[in-house]
Amino acid sequence: MHRYRSHTCEALRKSDVGGTARLSGWVHRVRDHGGVLFIDLRDHYGVTQVVADPDSPAFATAESLRGEWVVRIDGEVKARSDDTVNPNLPTGEIEVFAREIEVLSAADELPLPVFGEPDYPEDIRLKYRFLDLRRDSLHANIVARSAIIADMRARMVDAGFTEFQTPILTASSPEGARDFLVPSRIHPGRFYALPQAPQQFKQLIMMSGFDRYFQIAPCFRDEDPRADRLPGEFYQLDLEMSFVEQDDVLGAMEPVLRGTFAAFADGKPVTETFPRIPYAEAMRKYGTDKPDLRNPVVMESVTEHFAGSGFKVFAGMIEKDPKVEVWAVPAKGGGSRAFCDRMNSWAQGEGQPGLGYIFWRTEGETLAGAGPVAKNIGPERTEAMRTQLGLDDGDAVFFVAGDPKKFAAFAGEARDRVGRELGLIDEERFELCWIVDFPMYEWDEEAKRIDFSHNPFSMPEGGLEGLENTDPLELNAYQYDLVCNGYEIASGAIRNHRPEVMEKAFEIAGYDKATLEDRFGGMYRAFHYGAPPHGGMAAGIDRIVMLLRGAKNLREVTMFPMNQQAQDLLMGAPGEVTSAQLRDLNLRVLPTKKDGG
Repeated sequence: MHRYRSHTCEALRKSDVGGTARLSGWVHRVRDHGGVLFIDLRDHYGVTQVVADPDSPAFATAESLRGEWVVRIDGEVKARSDDTVNPNLPTGEIEVFAREIEVLSAADELPLPVFGEPDYPEDIRLKYRFLDLRRDSLHANIVARSAIIADMRARMVDAGFTEFQTPILTASSPEGARDFLVPSRIHPGRFYALPQAPQQFKQLIMMSGFDRYFQIAPCFRDEDPRADRLPGEFYQLDLEMSFVEQDDVLGAMEPVLRGTFAAFADGKPVTETFPRIPYAEAMRKYGTDKPDLRNPVVMESVTEHFAGSGFKVFAGMIEKDPKVEVWAVPAKGGGSRAFCDRMNSWAQGEGQPGLGYIFWRTEGETLAGAGPVAKNIGPERTEAMRTQLGLDDGDAVFFVAGDPKKFAAFAGEARDRVGRELGLIDEERFELCWIVDFPMYEWDEEAKRIDFSHNPFSMPEGGLEGLENTDPLELNAYQYDLVCNGYEIASGAIRNHRPEVMEKAFEIAGYDKATLEDRFGGMYRAFHYGAPPHGGMAAGIDRIVMLLRGAKNLREVTMFPMNQQAQDLLMGAPGEVTSAQLRDLNLRVLPTKKDGG
């Protein structure tokens, strides 16, 4: 028999009754039932119940066991009685009567519990991550993550993609965030950078004559903490294709990603065919380019009902500025003054002056709008608005007014709030959609200049002619995002592959040719030697796993994450290095002001 085990803790079944087994694992918990000890033994695969009664030669050792001790147990497999079968365990029909127990490793008093799912301080959990990972939910999440990645990889290969690896040590080339820099010992004063993404390399792979590349790529960004992104590093399904247009990329990737979602959705419905929503439409209907389509609330413009009306606040704004619009946020089932007042208070808490509203109720045999707004615009306009929005008795509508570019995000938050408060969101489904036709440029108010709004390597609609003959702030690009349940889970574009188009695109954003050659020289040079039309995207693996597992945050689906201050509390990173190491790299650390420097 093997030194440590003949079976895993998930393997034994009723067919094994009468035989002997050797198991090794962690003591999950010990229960004393009238002098008979029941030990739940756990390993990577599952749990088996072990019994030690006073007649067993292993009983004395069993009495000494504590949680998380590592033990080897030999014993006889017996059937449980009908009333003690545990249907929640694969091994629930059997138990092992211990004949010999060997303690392989004792455990000190635990700094955090492993049994159950306690709400424990995150810093303790991260410092002792190896213990935290023993908990059922985290262990299952990490195993599921591996299965999800394997599923993606298999689907990509089946779709004709080939996996290639790109460098980890590369040149600094800012793509919107700070690089992590690595000093070179051989070249004093020079630095490598960890890649923010394999963007340039995957395009160079296309220019090298390969096609349909993908990899499960680590990405590194020295960013300030964000709730929806892991600090330091994350993983993405990265891909690129040659001789394609936008429809080809979306058509290739939709079945891959839908297939992965369907395989791990645990029976929840997944969108069959992903709708394609232009960016401008998404902003107008949902107030965001990451709409949660489980929420049925769709915003509409109701500007005409307020123009020239008795509601002087909105009417005056509309008359004064042609950019002003009034958007309606319908709220089916929200037609009570108490709910409307709660929404108004929430808006004020968000720094807004408030939310105007109308709610409808039946008085006698008449359905009428109530509230100050309805009173000021009159019954005819109120009824016209109700008809437009499809509202009825017991429903309400909230209003946001001004320049849509300034209030769209708040309107989207109000839509989300209405959906959550009224229970309109179906939590038991995955709703996916493509957001397309992103603007190529945006106005940087702080720098007072035009800048790229998304990926600078994207092909503008119309190519060079589009750049030369269209107002930059009206020009769209062949860029697209994939959104699921309000989260962006993938982003991509058809690339600009012609040097003259790249020069003009960067010129509009304020970059001269010399800067272009200096910052993106490798790819820019490659464009001069026959670059195929190409495009691709990257899907965020961490976020996809989080959604599929129903986890609360990304750290619940990552093996060894940092905390929100970008610290690895388990390994003590970032840490200090010795003077000798610094000398080897021709570096010295300057004191900060906090240090008294």
